[in-house]
Amino acid sequence: MTPVGKRLMEGAGAPWQRGRLICHCLLVDTETRLLLVDTGFGLRDIADPVARIGRPLKLLLNPRFAESEAAVRQVQALGYDPADVTDIVLTHHDHDHVGGVDDFPNARLHVHAIEAESIRAQLTLHDKVRYSGQPELMGRREGDRWSEYSIGGDQWFGFRAVRQLHGLPEEIAIIPLPGHSRGHVGVVIDTGGIGRPRWLVHAGDAFMHPDEMLTDPRCPLVFKVFQSLVQADATSRLYNAQQLRELATRDDVEVINSHNPYYWDRARATAQSVEVGAQ
Repeated sequence: MTPVGKRLMEGAGAPWQRGRLICHCLLVDTETRLLLVDTGFGLRDIADPVARIGRPLKLLLNPRFAESEAAVRQVQALGYDPADVTDIVLTHHDHDHVGGVDDFPNARLHVHAIEAESIRAQLTLHDKVRYSGQPELMGRREGDRWSEYSIGGDQWFGFRAVRQLHGLPEEIAIIPLPGHSRGHVGVVIDTGGIGRPRWLVHAGDAFMHPDEMLTDPRCPLVFKVFQSLVQADATSRLYNAQQLRELATRDDVEVINSHNPYYWDRARATAQSVEVGAQ
């Protein structure tokens, strides 16, 4: 996504230049299952963006609607069959996180029960705007396609967690990170710690800029305004950002978010350096 305001987002360039944001998804191969964390925009968004996300959001975000950018095409480029994606774990239900769900019709969808109920009920104007068109998606309950979870029970570094998602190994868990939306969650993956920190946490939109994870947190003005405008609960959002900051200080935990390209660029550079080292 390339909205105007590069300096306001990145601290460099001119205000009228376009910045760079991404939809950071994870593909996880557990050897027995293939799962995605979020989907980004999908093929139907690319085919008809105005109908899917609306003209105002299209103009504001200016997404690069190239088919090669869609998760389904990137899964194929990695040598996998998209039909083999068995599960999609969703941090929350904003369209830039779920637009590609239709591209994986065989996948079970895992979501926080509070998020699911917010979509179905749409009791507030905030929810009506946010989840416009999504009750249809929530209503597609072919068999057991949807799995909804209430948080409670297990503890993980101070977070209440769901450690056993239906059909998935215990190495995959969700933790509550409400604020951006009422049912927003983080997805925790136990990577085994081979060549990287043991725990990878996809924090979705719980924070927007890497400097928010510093001991002395900072955040560009445009992201501060954005987070305030779209948040469902300011108190919870700020509390969870502090919890994530404390988590990010651990050597055995890596925290990433959905939209800042810093994390994607760092992961790609690390992968390239490992490949060069192996050669």
